[in-house]
Amino acid sequence: MIKDIINDLSSGNLSPEDYVRRSFERIERVEGRVRAFITLRKEEEVLNDVKASLRGKGKLSGVLIAIKDNISTNGIRTTCASKMLEDYVPPYDATVIRRLKEEGAVILGKTNMDEFAMGSTTETSYFGPTRNPWDLTRTPGGSSGGSASAIAAGFVEIALGSDTGGSIRTPASFTSIFGLKPSYGTVSRYGLVAYANSLEQIGPMARNGEDLALLFSIIAGPDDRDATTIDYAPQGGAINIPVKGVRVGILTDLLEASDKAVSSTITGFVDKMVSEGAIAEETKLGLVDYVLPTYYIIAMSEASSNLARYDGVRYGYNSLVEGNWREVYSKNRGEGFGREVKRRILLGSFILSAGYYEQFYIKALKVRRLIRNSVEKLFSKYDILVSPTTPVLPPRIGEVIDDPIKMYAMDVGTVTANLAGVPALSMPAGFYNGLPVGVQLMGRYLSDNFLMGVAIFMEKALGHKGDLANP
Repeated sequence: MIKDIINDLSSGNLSPEDYVRRSFERIERVEGRVRAFITLRKEEEVLNDVKASLRGKGKLSGVLIAIKDNISTNGIRTTCASKMLEDYVPPYDATVIRRLKEEGAVILGKTNMDEFAMGSTTETSYFGPTRNPWDLTRTPGGSSGGSASAIAAGFVEIALGSDTGGSIRTPASFTSIFGLKPSYGTVSRYGLVAYANSLEQIGPMARNGEDLALLFSIIAGPDDRDATTIDYAPQGGAINIPVKGVRVGILTDLLEASDKAVSSTITGFVDKMVSEGAIAEETKLGLVDYVLPTYYIIAMSEASSNLARYDGVRYGYNSLVEGNWREVYSKNRGEGFGREVKRRILLGSFILSAGYYEQFYIKALKVRRLIRNSVEKLFSKYDILVSPTTPVLPPRIGEVIDDPIKMYAMDVGTVTANLAGVPALSMPAGFYNGLPVGVQLMGRYLSDNFLMGVAIFMEKALGHKGDLANP
């Protein structure tokens, strides 16, 4: 746990040299198989930063952290896992990075991801796929798969990801770690390379619930540079909330749509909540057939607009081809973007085009409102909604990447929280034949601390030890 690392470092029981070397030795042994990082900093630089950090009294003094490669880091390459930004080095830190540095955290490296966060398996990366440390033949989920694998493989205890439709929670589920998609507006997006502004949030990932809560308390809060943030004061430190008397709604429409291996594991988790005093009742999310179409219409539309800036002239890869503007523009974008990104740009541009804007985009916004109303109605009756994080076990590498519909369907349990702007957390529910299964806890708006408190309690109730994978 983070508090143990900090205590050991501050007391001298663990030297900075041993701490950093331990991490790099682990990376040297298994990173070649896992491929969690796109950019790994030099060991000497990291060690110097840890020593400097220990002279302060931050909440994360000397602690190593991994950062998803779509979050701006001053002087450290930020590629979004795309050829388009392969050589981009930001001149500034994202707000969350600045806050982490102020508390003494030290960046170990930038983690692999689906290109521009578009994917659910970390296979659309220009730099190649990341593999699941629990089974190297399988994906770690996406798009924050590199951050999740870095934790599961033992490179770091904590990491940052971003979540547009499940990109923190799906990897957390597939790698047996904790991941939070915060309430919209609680964490600044300044410095996050935009995919879909109205849906995405930067969020914490960790090996255990207490570290997740600590990391969230540091990165959350209002920011003058992001007008979408709210006046929110996160609760500091770890919390523990017993589930006795907590009203739990079991989303049976999502449970029934899941593989038996997943649903049986989630049922066992719910049974444990009930044995600890929770009041559980079956219910339905409602509108479940509409959540994926609504999400992807909105996300692809916003993506086509956000990524228009990458033309090789203002930003991004330049093929150096000669010709008229149209030819240069097409060449740069055709070579700079991968297949999945181009698919989403094309679909988003079609949706926003004359004649289809109201038929698709405006209608999706109206359905989004209905979905949000449905969620709010459920929270008038329940404190927490429980469902599988994903309906399937971690797929094998190559199993879904060539079938977009199958890949998109993996998000059926996660996108609702993004559409409604409410917090959702994935935590380990158990294993099935050696493969991790995650359970999703979704709460009402601004109940982030409550969700983490329940997760910490259930972690202890289940006896979860945060074991490392052994790839």
